[in-house]
Amino acid sequence: MGPAAHAASLEARDSYGRLLALLSASTSDIASAEDALADAFERALRTWPDRGVPGSPDAWLLTVARNRLRDHWKSAQAQRTSPLGDELAAVVHTDDLDVEAIPDRRLELMLVCAHPAIERAVHTPLMLNTVLGFTAAQIGRAFAVPAPTMATRLVRAKKRIKAARIPFRIPDRSHLPARMATVLEAVYGAYVIDWATTGPQARQLPSSEALHLAEVLTRLVPGDAEAHGLAALVQLSASRAPARLDTGGRFIPLPDQDPSLWDSKLIDRAHEHLRAAHARKDLGRFQLEAAIQAVHCARRQAGQTNWPTLLTLHRSLHAIAPSLGSGVALAAATAEVEGPAAGLATLDALLRDAGQDARRFQPARATRAHLLDQLGRSEEAAAAYDSAIDLTHDTAERQYLQQRRDRANRRSQHRSAF
Repeated sequence: MGPAAHAASLEARDSYGRLLALLSASTSDIASAEDALADAFERALRTWPDRGVPGSPDAWLLTVARNRLRDHWKSAQAQRTSPLGDELAAVVHTDDLDVEAIPDRRLELMLVCAHPAIERAVHTPLMLNTVLGFTAAQIGRAFAVPAPTMATRLVRAKKRIKAARIPFRIPDRSHLPARMATVLEAVYGAYVIDWATTGPQARQLPSSEALHLAEVLTRLVPGDAEAHGLAALVQLSASRAPARLDTGGRFIPLPDQDPSLWDSKLIDRAHEHLRAAHARKDLGRFQLEAAIQAVHCARRQAGQTNWPTLLTLHRSLHAIAPSLGSGVALAAATAEVEGPAAGLATLDALLRDAGQDARRFQPARATRAHLLDQLGRSEEAAAAYDSAIDLTHDTAERQYLQQRRDRANRRSQHRSAF
């Protein structure tokens, strides 16, 4: 990938939601704004390699997209019942724009996506698609819904926003809490969905978008304990990003990471949010997940992980927000405190109860392989590693699991020789 294509890719990842919110705010027509923005990115890929990357890529993209929208609305003006507004009628030039001076409307777009007029089941997928830039195929895999079905739901929701002219604004405080829970879920979704376990996309570390939005939410609703918990959770996870791969690009599991590489500023900021959440005395799932991450990060000072505390926190999390993910994490924590046999029993019970859904949940397969390996059941471990590898598309993690599988195979063959 050349420098221009790389720059366009970075803008698509970091600025998509903000630009889309700006483009669609005045018309509530998200689909047309998406088309205009796609056209702008396509033009960037064609022109930036020859002309160079502009000094303000955001302003360039917004200019091209706005002018594309202006042309679109002018061509459709005869079919519209209202006159073309001055903002869309005027040609926009890059020099006229100071993108940093334009209010960030991503949060408003997220609240639009959570409007009561939109089907509740599509609230979070719609935010993940429009604000955070995930495709219908990615979201469909995460929600166990066929990609065409998810795409249809998203298109229908965007048409509903346009038809109902749902306004881009922060709702009245009395209506905000009902929508805020869904907004928190969407930001959490951007952080937690492991695309590498369900599709060919490479693993994505928590994005600057998720970090930014989680922080913004705490300013919007400073009294919401779960907003602070979510911000802490994303920040604590992001703080360990520099230690997740070694200099050769090989995956390093959390227990083997070098804590000196973790981002102390993000950890300190996360603890501020945890203290703010604790002061509200309204315990929730995000706070528990953040507390779990905080205990892991405490190894930086303590030199060891406090597994009994982690086991208590995982039990509490699985009790109030049971899921495949929380169950697998509980099994892993159980193994650390009570031994691998107890952990495996906990995990196998979870897999039996979860049924078909658990078959393609990669963390469950990887954890089971690790526990079988610890118990000396090398042949079974190797087969379990194969299952986990089949569900892993992240190159670094895939190589790590292959090494563990090969080691288990060697142990199994060694035992067979005797």
